[in-house]
Amino acid sequence: MMKRALWQGLLAGTTGVLVMTLGEKAEQRLTGRPDSHVPARTLERLTGMRENPGRQPVPVNLAMHVGQGALLGVVRSVMAHAGLRGPWSSGKFAVVRLTSDQILENATGVGAPPETWPRRELVVDLLHKTVYAFATGAVADALAARSGPGPGQRHASVRTGRHADVGPAPRDQARGR
Repeated sequence: MMKRALWQGLLAGTTGVLVMTLGEKAEQRLTGRPDSHVPARTLERLTGMRENPGRQPVPVNLAMHVGQGALLGVVRSVMAHAGLRGPWSSGKFAVVRLTSDQILENATGVGAPPETWPRRELVVDLLHKTVYAFATGAVADALAARSGPGPGQRHASVRTGRHADVGPAPRDQARGR
């Protein structure tokens, strides 16, 4: 499962980044909002690269933007393979995506906590990261579904809901055998 989750997650995450970026570019045309170079500054700090505040590091920005999204897609793929699929799971994953950004940006001193941002900037960021999460989730779910239901889904098929009298699925059934 993990080998499949890895390549499928990279594909799902990269697709999510592409969809998010297309949405960002459309939004920027409408609103006139400039590109953010926070991803580039974050990667520069994480890797110890030389920082040049006066330049716009587009290749570094792209590397962080796509790289982080692709890698986080693996988390969403693991979720899908475990049986955590659909809109609820994509909503949960949106929080993971936002949290990842905030940890990296705040730990490097490049970003500030979202509660200090102007509201419009916060709404735009939440919207774009949610688009990423749902696009990534749609791809991850579709790819994982080709392997059949995940262990959690097989367990839930015994009896819907959470019940103390429904134990875990037998090991062979949990593995899909």
